[in-house]
Amino acid sequence: MSAVPNDLQPAAAPRRVKFFRNGANQAVRIPREFELPGDEATVRREGDALIIEPVEPVYPKGSVAALQQALRKLQALGPIDEEFPDVDEGLLPLDDIEL
Repeated sequence: MSAVPNDLQPAAAPRRVKFFRNGANQAVRIPREFELPGDEATVRREGDALIIEPVEPVYPKGSVAALQQALRKLQALGPIDEEFPDVDEGLLPLDDIEL
């Protein structure tokens, strides 16, 4: 597994691979430059193509790992260019309260 995030790695050139049998399953060895993070992936078919995507691990709620994962997702969003809406627009002014 590479320490450099996929979006920062240069695109790997296509490689020809061979299928093999693993029991009753057809399998393919993934070359190192296409290695995915984690231990699990999902696979789906789109026409003649197979799409393989890593599955993010599920961490216990409130754990440090879950918080770090949430932080990485928030950081991936990047800065928001939109101005925050005026949530008070159209409301009557607040009454002063005397204590």
